[in-house]
Amino acid sequence: MTPSVEPLTELITDSLSREQHIAAYRWMLLGRISEEKYASLYRGGKIFGGVFIGKGQEALSVSLAMNLRKGDIYAPLIRDQAGRLAFGESLLDATRTYLGSRLGPMRGREGNVHRGNPRAGYFPMISHLGAMIPTVSGALMAHRFKGISGSVGATCIGDGGTSTGAFHEGLNQAAVEKLPLIVVVANNQYAYSTPTDRSFACRDLVDKAVGYGIAGHSVDGTNLSACLEVLTKAVKAAREGEGPQLVVASLLRLGGHGEHDDANYISNDLKKSEVGRDCLPLAADFLLDQGWATGADLAIWREEIVKQVEDAAATAQREPHPNPDEEDWCALATRHLSEGTNP
Repeated sequence: MTPSVEPLTELITDSLSREQHIAAYRWMLLGRISEEKYASLYRGGKIFGGVFIGKGQEALSVSLAMNLRKGDIYAPLIRDQAGRLAFGESLLDATRTYLGSRLGPMRGREGNVHRGNPRAGYFPMISHLGAMIPTVSGALMAHRFKGISGSVGATCIGDGGTSTGAFHEGLNQAAVEKLPLIVVVANNQYAYSTPTDRSFACRDLVDKAVGYGIAGHSVDGTNLSACLEVLTKAVKAAREGEGPQLVVASLLRLGGHGEHDDANYISNDLKKSEVGRDCLPLAADFLLDQGWATGADLAIWREEIVKQVEDAAATAQREPHPNPDEEDWCALATRHLSEGTNP
């Protein structure tokens, strides 16, 4: 079974608990191992399209998702497998979408990075980077019009996406309307293969918050404890009416843009720097140092998760793909709105 984790709902003022760190670590591990499986299946010709993994970004992704609760809006991006799982997506449904199963939530009709469940507040991403910010802002405006209170909306973006028009327009609207929006920027040092010094001229991306009149937070994206603390604080502030929160995390994408990319443009100096550290073994070392887990615990958790991932992959590979001769290809979920249907 997928690890059972309750979302965080209270600000942690001094230290984060053993249970929260263990839960976060296990979600990180599930995200990492499942993506390693998808990469293997892709290389074996079992997955079509692209596979874009979040190696090195799991601590940040999980820390956001664990702070969300039912009624919130979550719009992850391509490197948020760990966060998607922590938010409530089942491992089997994720695997079904990668493998094109007709039994998955997208019914085999959509690429793996576009999966979601809007009715549950889990938005499928739009490939145009930055576009999820105005999308979530619009959803939060709809909540306001409907009198829904206490909910927040969160989305993630890379450093390159902060240079897009959608980023500006969405964040500007959210700031003017004081929407409870959290925008998490994974500053992973490259927009595909373009280094940050060719993407923006400001000293630090968090400085952009000042221009919009919103709160900005910086965090070491390789440090699980720091990510949990900062994201807990940011989500709480948004939920309590303090307006949009911009969180910028420094980390390194520990791989290519996708499995098709060998990432030979990433400098060795960056790989050897603190920003190039891998958050997963760092989190494991922290648990060991605190006496919150033993080496045997870590081994058992890994063994359990590997079995879950292998079982999900085996199940999804046995399931049918869409049959164009049998499928109803209506693109709209609401049947009476489909073309050619009488009102």
